[in-house]
Amino acid sequence: MADAPILGGTTKLKLDEAIFGEGLNKSLIHESVRAELNARRRGTAATKTRGLVSGGGAKPWRQKGTGRARAGSSRSPIWTGGGVTFGPQPRSYTFKVNRKERRAALRSALSLHADRGSLAGVDPAAFAAPSTKQAAKMLKDWGSTSSVLVVVGADEANIALSFRNIDRVNVLAASEAGVADIVNAARLIVSQLGLDELSGRLAAARTGEAA
Repeated sequence: MADAPILGGTTKLKLDEAIFGEGLNKSLIHESVRAELNARRRGTAATKTRGLVSGGGAKPWRQKGTGRARAGSSRSPIWTGGGVTFGPQPRSYTFKVNRKERRAALRSALSLHADRGSLAGVDPAAFAAPSTKQAAKMLKDWGSTSSVLVVVGADEANIALSFRNIDRVNVLAASEAGVADIVNAARLIVSQLGLDELSGRLAAARTGEAA
């Protein structure tokens, strides 16, 4: 079983081979990231067609005799102030990725950090109270100068409060961390409770339960 350093502690974070031993599957990660990012899109962009723009009921000029081109409405898409042709309308961008594929992509993303050595744990005992100074020192001692994702458990508010105000650090609960978040981070820090919750989501696939 592999392990990872624990920031602020002297022990190692044990990594389950069933989760962190997954091979890199770029296509599966790509599909899962696309699905997650698309699901975050609001899809509320909208434009008015010529039928929705107010005015334009009267014919601008008579059909013949003016020497100008025929015009039936001043709200034609080729007129200034007219409607928009084939403009965006409210829609959903979501598409389905199978549950087994999502879990496999999550395991692959976690394994990637473990293989690169960009994964570390964090000792909750070091945060009896919120301390951004302590969190910043941990990152400095670890040699982290790039984007970091901190994954915590539901009851670890002190860790979240300590890391959330540091530049280029994003804090998420284990229940909210997705493949896109993990892949986008150059380094990953996860508490033992957060790791247990992530493992619980992935273990459900082996027992046939819903995550």
